[in-house]
Amino acid sequence: MAKQEDNFKNVISHAKEYGFIFPSSEIYDGLSAVYDYAQNGAELKKNIREYWWKSMVQMHENIVGIDAAIFMHPTTWKASGHVDAFNDPLIDNKDSKKRYRADVLIEDYAEKLNQKAQKEIDKARERFGDAFDEAQYVTTNPRVMEYKAKQREILERMARSLGNEDLADVKALIEELEIACPESGSRNWTEVRQFNLMFGTKLGASADSAMDLYLRPETAQGIFVNFLNVQKSGRMKIPFGIAQTGKAFRNEIVARQFIFRMREFEQMEMQFFVKPGEEMKWYDYWKETRLKWHLSLGLGRENYRFHDHEKLAHYANAAADIEFNFPFGFKELEGIHSRTDFDLKAHEQFSGKKLQYFDTEENKNYVPYVVETSVGLDRMFLAVFANSLTEETLEDGSTRTVLRLPSVLAPTKAAILPLVKKDGLPEISRKIVEELKWDFNVAYDEKDAVGRRYRRQDALGTPFCITVDHQTIEDETVTIRHRDSMQQDRVKISELRDIIANDVSMRNWLMKM
Repeated sequence: MAKQEDNFKNVISHAKEYGFIFPSSEIYDGLSAVYDYAQNGAELKKNIREYWWKSMVQMHENIVGIDAAIFMHPTTWKASGHVDAFNDPLIDNKDSKKRYRADVLIEDYAEKLNQKAQKEIDKARERFGDAFDEAQYVTTNPRVMEYKAKQREILERMARSLGNEDLADVKALIEELEIACPESGSRNWTEVRQFNLMFGTKLGASADSAMDLYLRPETAQGIFVNFLNVQKSGRMKIPFGIAQTGKAFRNEIVARQFIFRMREFEQMEMQFFVKPGEEMKWYDYWKETRLKWHLSLGLGRENYRFHDHEKLAHYANAAADIEFNFPFGFKELEGIHSRTDFDLKAHEQFSGKKLQYFDTEENKNYVPYVVETSVGLDRMFLAVFANSLTEETLEDGSTRTVLRLPSVLAPTKAAILPLVKKDGLPEISRKIVEELKWDFNVAYDEKDAVGRRYRRQDALGTPFCITVDHQTIEDETVTIRHRDSMQQDRVKISELRDIIANDVSMRNWLMKM
């Protein structure tokens, strides 16, 4: 646990030192759970967004993208259920005065049981080697079965209690499990109560006439209210999808873990409209497709797992999370939900407008069902960044800090480095920058010894360093150094564009899916 905490501190420190993420308005002591993306962070975030958009919109003929406004008519949120049901169950520790989400406390306890089971499995795998049958071991070993059964029992009880709004039983469960405050170790808890997460604001020139609005807590409703507009103007046929990325806002009382849970965040969502009765087929399809997208980035299959929801949201008939192994354990990265026809029917009811699709094949109107995929862009950023940051011991015993970002996402694709600041080498380097910058984000660096410049680019996640030396003047060749292997090759200047493009091309990375 201490090692995990140290690793996470290194992630946060590295993100600031190398210009990825800063605390918002830091000169005024900042705001809790609000962050600014710095020069390199903005590039990495943009590249993740584009990688998602290309795979989701450009590569699917039946999916289109929109950009809905943050401000929406307030009745939108009444219809969606957010006004009445968008709550978190909170509990306070009387001794530490700290506030926690009750469900997260219970889920963290259940996860510890899962980790205990996994330790038993890992020990058995080490003991039996290639002969180890994990599936059989999990279903026959008494200790593993006990841990798994206890975890399942806890989560099922919590889901029932929250679904029935039995907050007293949620507290009872915390007390029975003897869950203590992570800070004080005290088990002196208040009652559990619900807290609505929406931010309120005003629209209007004067206080008297201003309309009460909310900052949107999710981007999905902008898609639903535009369903018919998009379908008719785009002549879309079921099944089809509408995607968008954008900011959402939640008044998280228990905001924590850096950019994992923030009050202002960005989502990448797609709502896929299907014929009623076919939603589970498409639900399974999108579960598999979205996992393939994540795996295409090469962050390690072992770092992902599915978590099927015990407690379903009021709009869903099936839901699963793709969880990622963050520095603080497995947590939700992306949600896939079968939302039924709840949203469109609710907006029909509250608006008085029909939101139906005319199916020419069946010659009838119906309200489509919806399968949603929703990934947090900030969480995706954290998953990529934290997984990529490593401390590496080299053959000579020295160490280097390297940010092994997938090259397709790296903020800067190549750094051009003149060996010395004279003899015409900076001028040649500048010409290479001018040529490559039309296709890639590149950097020029002439300060310090070339070895120190290599280390700095390693820490920034730059896949290639291109060194211009005196031989370049003679034969127009340069040294290209690969970040991960540190291998150096001599290549012609005219070949640089194709070498870099082959490595960072979205086409090549997405074709791994």
